Amino acid sequence: MIDRVIVIIDGSNLYHKLKSLKIHRSLMFSYKNFVKFLVGKRKLLKTIYYIGTIRTKNNTEKELRLKKGQLTLFNHLLNQKIIIEKGFLLADKEGHYHEKGVDVKMAVDLLIGAYEDTYDAAILISSDTDLIPAIKKIREKGKKLEYIGFQNQPSRAIRRYATTTKLLTKEQVEKFSATR
Repeated sequence: MIDRVIVIIDGSNLYHKLKSLKIHRSLMFSYKNFVKFLVGKRKLLKTIYYIGTIRTKNNTEKELRLKKGQLTLFNHLLNQKIIIEKGFLLADKEGHYHEKGVDVKMAVDLLIGAYEDTYDAAILISSDTDLIPAIKKIREKGKKLEYIGFQNQPSRAIRRYATTTKLLTKEQVEKFSATR
């Protein structure tokens, strides 16, 4: 029987991993082909990209620039048939942004899908250890969790709880970027 697969992408986490590999142009990245590569011959049900959204509270030049870039990214993802789930980005007093609500949305979607039997396997592109309790529970429900990490910065903690792990190299990921 062919596994029914969902792909869960922690957008901020993936962005920073790609940046660490010096793959900077996320608007030129083929998420669709990247997902096809990861899913292989299994049946892809859906791909969900989780991200904190910029709020233009003060309409500063930085906020407007970031918002415009994010809207361009959203169009890029939607054109590739990727579902976008939004949390929030909140700025602290120093102007650094922090995501709120994104990890919870990923965990809830993993758990709901496991309890409602809407998938057999989840491919997780995130190294966020806050997801470990959800991962443990979906494994208890008999679901597979495939952790996708990067050789230069793997999460040993998530690897411990995943059914399988793929650690990607820069060369494997670069082929999905138009900036090669």
